[in-house]
Amino acid sequence: MNLFKPASCLAAAALAVLGGCVAMEGHYPAKGDARPHPGVAQAHAYPIHGIDISRWQGDIDWTAVKGAGTRFVFMKATEGGDHVDPAFQRNWEGARRAGIPRGAYHFVYWCRPAHEQAIWFKQHIPSDPDALPPVLDVEWNGHSKSCPKKIDRNLALEKIQLMLTELEQLTGKKPIIYTDITFHKDVLEGQFDDYPYWIRSTAGLPETRYNGRPWEFWQFTTTGRVPGIKGDVDRNAFFGNEGEFIGWRTGEFDIGTRRWDKQKGVPPQPSPGPERPAAPTPSPVVARIPGSVAPVASSFQPPDDEVAETQ
Repeated sequence: MNLFKPASCLAAAALAVLGGCVAMEGHYPAKGDARPHPGVAQAHAYPIHGIDISRWQGDIDWTAVKGAGTRFVFMKATEGGDHVDPAFQRNWEGARRAGIPRGAYHFVYWCRPAHEQAIWFKQHIPSDPDALPPVLDVEWNGHSKSCPKKIDRNLALEKIQLMLTELEQLTGKKPIIYTDITFHKDVLEGQFDDYPYWIRSTAGLPETRYNGRPWEFWQFTTTGRVPGIKGDVDRNAFFGNEGEFIGWRTGEFDIGTRRWDKQKGVPPQPSPGPERPAAPTPSPVVARIPGSVAPVASSFQPPDDEVAETQ
């Protein structure tokens, strides 16, 4: 990334693109976006930003990533019941050495029983007490050649509940649910409301795309530019302030319910970002049986270029 911009670019508004300039923001002047969307400009009002990565980001200079102000990173660890991201261990250790809080995510494959996927994920993530909570990535496998179809909503909910329970038992930390607009509408509206949500919305405010869904992490672009990473990288904003971020990491603040542990006596701080609705009353889903779909080997591979969000 070329940080030496012409004067006209440096004078441009933080959320606009002039000519071929990469948009830059006040909180993170070293970072940018190759194709910034005006609909997500509000993301830059939040002071705590991070990234998510997988093998597709190649070799990463973690010192440079840290120096750009990256506060957290989620990285792909596993998929289905037979795939491990080949860069996961390298990325995990690189982020650890650089001092960037990091967490692992599992990409759910709907044509595989839930208990097999939970076991697979548990077998491949390090048992690091300082790691961020695990993430369950739930979206339809539309690009998969072997499992492109949607499954019944109730079965999807059962699978999700089983895996959330298993991951929390493994790590002692409440997992995060990552999802996109379509899957949330089809399956997750009104469900798992006491869990933290990490949502994708790259063309509009989350509040306008997700019906009644408070969010904890917002993936606002897939074309981000971050020193230390060649090419596109997903950028994300944390919903709260410094005190809430630290409180979440130390177990004193539940970002899913947005409640402080009164026994710890940690006072909340004013939110620096835009106002958001309070979390709805939890309506937990009870898992009854593991998914009963016959195992199918995962062949999902993300496309080389992220398809622009049009919803």
